[in-house]
Amino acid sequence: MRRLLTALLISGSVFVASPASAAPSTPDGFASVPALGLTTTTGGVGGPTVTVDTTDELLDAIDTVGSMIIQVSGTIEITSKQGVRPNKTIIGVGANPTISGGGLDFYRSYNVIVRNLTFVDAEDDAINVGQQSHHIWIDHNTFVRPVDGSIDVVRGADYVTVSWNHFAGTDKSMLLGHSDGASSTDVGHLKVSIHHNWFDGSRQRHPRVRFGEPVHVYNNWFDGNQLYGVASTMNAGVVVEGNAFTGVPYPCFSTSGYADSGPGRLVQRNNQFTSSGPCEAGGSVASPSAYYGYQLDPAANVPALVQAGAGAGKI
Repeated sequence: MRRLLTALLISGSVFVASPASAAPSTPDGFASVPALGLTTTTGGVGGPTVTVDTTDELLDAIDTVGSMIIQVSGTIEITSKQGVRPNKTIIGVGANPTISGGGLDFYRSYNVIVRNLTFVDAEDDAINVGQQSHHIWIDHNTFVRPVDGSIDVVRGADYVTVSWNHFAGTDKSMLLGHSDGASSTDVGHLKVSIHHNWFDGSRQRHPRVRFGEPVHVYNNWFDGNQLYGVASTMNAGVVVEGNAFTGVPYPCFSTSGYADSGPGRLVQRNNQFTSSGPCEAGGSVASPSAYYGYQLDPAANVPALVQAGAGAGKI
């Protein structure tokens, strides 16, 4: 049964990451940057709060026009990828809130927050950010066994932050730019911040990037990734800094391209490599600091930080 609750207030201020910081209540990175008519990402602030615990309630809520904070309780089964309208906060509450079998889709949507959920067995992508969607904050979620990607950011999407998530043995973790032929929609877009995530035995795409610049990959733990860590291709510009790589044979691809995709640009600095190969880097990349402020945690501290803080149930 849907229950109308008190609206959650979220400040519009920009959060600047600091060492060993608690889970922020406001977005940082690109999701916090003023652009495209928004000053930051606030989600459903200003609208009612509802709690949903059935499939019909969830699908009705995410398809409602206007601001809304949607609290997900228990396990909700959905199919395929279900569209999310603008100005929503979708946040798990209670014990182990889970979306099972399907995922969330953003088509020309904006100002959406997705937090504190476990996505299990999505039959396609768990979260697809596409078609010029912007200002999306994906924070403190856990991804388990999606058939395709855990998170895709494609087709001209922009101003996205992916923070403090746990990718638990996933295959295709994150794709930024869906095709080598998508330059007309993607060049100048796909600005994404990826930080404090635990890539825990996940195989590839942490992320794989085409065209986007800058993509900022910082303070993540790449933990036993079988195929590779980060791939910058098709002239993408990626900054990889302050990450810990443990047991990763190929931490980065860039100047040699990857698979059928042409080379990209990648700057790497202040990373820690343990039982891992070298990070292929080259070229110059636009600085993320031109868009937002941030402070790095030391790479040596990252494994402990993300084990303690990444994933659902940690906010």
